Amino acid sequence: MRHLLGIAGWRRDELEALLDRAQAHLPGGPDASHVLRGKVVANLFFEDSTRTRSSFEVAARRLGADVLNWSFVGSSVSKGETLLDTARNIEALGPAIIIIRHRSSGAPHLVARHVKCAVVNAGDGAHEHPSQALLDAFTLRQRWGSLEGRTVLIVGDVLHSRVARSNLVCLKALGARVVLCGPPTLLPPRLEEMGGEVTHQLDAVLPQADAVMCLRLQTERMAEAFLPSQREYSRLFGLTPARVERMKPDAPVLHPGPINRGVELSPVVADGPRSVILEQVSNGVAVRRAILERCAS
Repeated sequence: MRHLLGIAGWRRDELEALLDRAQAHLPGGPDASHVLRGKVVANLFFEDSTRTRSSFEVAARRLGADVLNWSFVGSSVSKGETLLDTARNIEALGPAIIIIRHRSSGAPHLVARHVKCAVVNAGDGAHEHPSQALLDAFTLRQRWGSLEGRTVLIVGDVLHSRVARSNLVCLKALGARVVLCGPPTLLPPRLEEMGGEVTHQLDAVLPQADAVMCLRLQTERMAEAFLPSQREYSRLFGLTPARVERMKPDAPVLHPGPINRGVELSPVVADGPRSVILEQVSNGVAVRRAILERCAS
């Protein structure tokens, strides 16, 4: 359990304990700048990232760590260096924790089997993004106190979304009902076996949702034609001001980012009073501080 590779396998009490600890890491909480003092946290990002990488870096520095930022661009990977060779070379520099994002599913698990330090999965392919799921759950728990019995609607490109998979497991473990909505081509099989409910009718399910999470169309992962057009997708599944009116009065709107404005989410909605997108970003630092603290201990 020193690693954070995914959400699957976590008990509800373990998830709740980590979210409780994240609460203590919000601004105004006790000083924890000594937790990682004298230790190194290494960010290995083989894919581009703004929020996740910056959030982990801020979290590590606030715990007193030195941060090593490694990126794919300009690295020896361009010369043929393998993932394991990169990880072992970084480990030789003495980090306590390696945070890794990679386009291949299972890459963090492979690294964790070959290094002695703790490994945190910051997103692997279309597999998992556990820290994002935890910060999403934390954001909703701040509003509701508990996720028990709540309905969370996840809309969009579930097929290519590691965020959707981690959220499905995390939210279900915390007692929520999870409904996944999108075109048939973007909803993978076996979601029901994971505890999710599937629908293709956004307008029909919107009034049931206590929260709506929109997902980005990951066109960079779409080698085939999954949609007639982005305009058609937006017409059927985009969250517009008119659709927000069909939601429960206090239901928040979430998005893991980056946003394709005007596609999955109207700019008016993204910047409106229902949006908790920037709260998600802010809460990410507290949650990731709790994650790094747990891995270090």
